Amino acid sequence: MHQDTRAVHHRQIELEGSRPMAVPLYQTSGFVFKDPDVFADSMSTPDASFVYTRHNNPTVRSLELAVADLEAGAAGLATSSGMGAINAVLQAHVRSGDHIVAQRRLYGGAHAALHELSDRFGVGLTLISGDDVDELREALRPETKLLYLETMSNPSAYVSDIPALAAMARAHGVITVVDNTFATPMLFQPLEHGADISIHSVTKYLGGHSDVIGGVAVFADAAVHKHVWHTASELGVTADPFAAWLTLRGLQTLPLRMRRHCENAEFIATRLIDHPAVTAVSWPGFASHPSHERASKLLSGYGGTFSFDLAGGRAAGRAFVTALQLAHLAPSLGGIETVVMHSASISHRKLNAEELKAAGIGEGTIRISVGIEHPQDLWADLEQALNRAAALP
Repeated sequence: MHQDTRAVHHRQIELEGSRPMAVPLYQTSGFVFKDPDVFADSMSTPDASFVYTRHNNPTVRSLELAVADLEAGAAGLATSSGMGAINAVLQAHVRSGDHIVAQRRLYGGAHAALHELSDRFGVGLTLISGDDVDELREALRPETKLLYLETMSNPSAYVSDIPALAAMARAHGVITVVDNTFATPMLFQPLEHGADISIHSVTKYLGGHSDVIGGVAVFADAAVHKHVWHTASELGVTADPFAAWLTLRGLQTLPLRMRRHCENAEFIATRLIDHPAVTAVSWPGFASHPSHERASKLLSGYGGTFSFDLAGGRAAGRAFVTALQLAHLAPSLGGIETVVMHSASISHRKLNAEELKAAGIGEGTIRISVGIEHPQDLWADLEQALNRAAALP
C-alpha cells in the first residue's frame, strides 16, 4: 500500500499469553466492525461490543465495573462530571408534571439542578429534613418519581436516615437516589441499605488527586442502568477515557487515603472545637452532632469533610481563608491536600438567607476537606489563620 494509506492504517498488537498490569487507556473515538448486525446492536446496548466512546469504551467500562463492585451494584455509568451523573439520573426519570422529594441539606449544584427542573420544566419539588419517615410519607404523591438524598450532606456532614427513607420510598414505588461522594464506598454502600442509585463525583475522593473531573452512578437494577445510559448518551455527558484512566489510578489507593482523611479530620475537629474563634464544629464524630448516633450506626468512619462556624461571621471567614498558607482556598475537595471554602459566599452563594439556614449554613461557615498531610502541620496553619480571624475588631 501507498505511504499515505499505511500512515492511516496502523498495525495493532493483540496480546497472547499475557495481559497488562494496568488498565490500558483506549483513547479512541470509535471502533471498527466487520459485521453490520453486530455494529447496529452495539449502538443501542450498553454492554454489547464497544462502538463509540460516547456510548461505551473499554477504559470507561473498567471504571464502571470497579466502582459497581465496590458499591455492590449491578452496573455502573461513568460520566463527564458529578453533575453529569446527577442530571442524567434526574432527566432519565422525570418529566413535566412529575414530582421529586429531596432533603434540604444538599450540595449547591444538586440544589440548583432540582430547582431548575422545578422552575423551568414544571417538575414538582418538596424538600424534607432527611430524618423523619412520617415527613416523607406526607410529602409523597402519586406522581412522585424520585427521592434524592446525600449520605453526608455538603457542608455540614449531616447523615440522613437512608435505610428508613429508602424503605418508605420503595413501598410507594419511588426510586431512591443517594449522593455518596463524601462517604465513598469505603464508609458506606447505599445500595446495601435500600437505595436504587448511588452517585459519586469522582472528582473528589475516588480520583483523589485533584487532576480529574468525572462522575459515576451505580445501579441496583441493570434495567434502570440501561434506561439512564440512553439518557446520558443523548445528553453527551458520558466519561472521557483519559479521565476514567486517571480515576482508576486514584481508586487503587482509596482505602489508604480514606483512613488517613478520617484520622486527620478527627485530629483537626477536636482542636477546632476548643479554639475561641470557633463557635461550632459540625463533625459527625462528636456526640453533639445531630446525626452522630446514625453516623455511628451506618458508617465505618466519619469522613474527611465537615464544616465549622467562626464567631465573626463573613468578615472572619474572609480573614481566615486568606490567612492560610498550607491549606488551599479552592473549589473542590477530596484530594490529598487540605482545602477550605467559605460556603455562604462561594458554593452556596445562590441560596438566600432562609435557604442557607435550612441547609445548616451560617454567615461564618467554613467547609474543610482535610487532606493527608501531617496533622500537626495542618493544625499549625489553621491555628494561625484562626488567630488572625479572632483578632478582627
